[in-house]
Amino acid sequence: MSNDLSAPAADLAADLSAAVRVLSTATDVTLLAHVNPDADALGSALALGLVLHRRGAVVRVSFGAPDEVPETLRELDVAGLLVPAAEVPAAPPVLVALDAGSVGRLGPLGDRVSTAGVVVVLDHHVSNPRFGHVNVVDDRAEATALVVLRLLDELGVELDEPVARCIYAGLVTDTRSFRHASAATHEVAARLLAAGVDAEAVARPLMDSHPFGYLAMLARVLDRARLERDVAGGLGLVHAVVTLEDAAGLRPEEVESVVDLVRTTAEAEVAAVLKELRPSHWSVSLRAVSRVDVSRVARLLGGGGHRLAAGFTATGTADEVLTNLRTTLNHPH
Repeated sequence: MSNDLSAPAADLAADLSAAVRVLSTATDVTLLAHVNPDADALGSALALGLVLHRRGAVVRVSFGAPDEVPETLRELDVAGLLVPAAEVPAAPPVLVALDAGSVGRLGPLGDRVSTAGVVVVLDHHVSNPRFGHVNVVDDRAEATALVVLRLLDELGVELDEPVARCIYAGLVTDTRSFRHASAATHEVAARLLAAGVDAEAVARPLMDSHPFGYLAMLARVLDRARLERDVAGGLGLVHAVVTLEDAAGLRPEEVESVVDLVRTTAEAEVAAVLKELRPSHWSVSLRAVSRVDVSRVARLLGGGGHRLAAGFTATGTADEVLTNLRTTLNHPH
C-alpha cells in the first residue's frame, strides 16, 4: 500500500505523530485485532478504542475469527465496543490494525485494508511489511500494548484503570509474566499498577485458570508428545498434537496454552504444538529457548512472528506437517 501519509519507517517518533494526526480528528474508527486474538491484540485494540470512544468517536473493535470473543478477554471490554465481524463496515473511514504482522493475519477482514479511507498499523512484529498508510511498528517493543501506550501518551491521555488494565493484559502475557521484559518495561508495569490495575486479578484468568477438563486434555496430548534430539542441528525439537477430539468442549485459550508446557522440555531448543482447526487444517505454534530464530522458520512455512515465538498454518496430516517442519528446521535457508 502507498505510504504517502507515513513518515520514514525508521523514525518512530514521526510515525507516532502521523498516527496522532489521523486519530485525533477521526470520528469513525474500526480497530481490528488478528484472528484468534490474544490479550495483546485485543487488549491493545480495546485500550485505544476506549480512549477514542470517550473522545466522541464512533468506535468498533472486531476480529475475523472465531465467531466468539475469548472468554478470558471479555471483561476488558468495559464500554461494549466489540462487534461481530459481520458488523464491520465494508469501507471503514479509518481502520486501525493491531498486532497483525501481515494483512493475512486479519483473516476474512483483511480485505478492509484495501477499502478503508486511512489505514493505521500498530505492531511490534519485525516481519511486518508496513501495509498501512501510517505504520507505527516497533520491533523492539515486547508487546503491541507498549506501542499503543506510547500512542496514548502522544495523544495526551491520562491513564485510568480500565485503559491501564487492557495495556497490562497485553504486556503480562506477551512478556510471559515479565520474563522477557526490559527494565523500562518493568517501569511501565509499575506505572500501570499505580493507575489501579490489580495484577493478580488480570493475570490469573489469562494464565492460571482452566476448567477441570483441561487436565484430561493435557494428559492425552502430553502422553503423545515426542522429543527428537537430532532436529534443528542437534539442538532438539519437542512436539505435540492437539486434535479436534482432544479440544472438544474446551475454550481456544486452553488449546493455545499447551505450548507453554511443551516448551519447558529441557532437552529441546524448539517446541512445536500442532492444533487441529478442522480436518487436515492445522495452526502450528513454535517456541525457541534462545538459539533458533523460529520466526525465520515460520516465514519459510508461510507464517511469521518473533525470533523466539512464531507460528504458521498448514494442511495435510499431522505427520506431513511435522515432516515439513523438521526439514525446515534442519535447512532454514
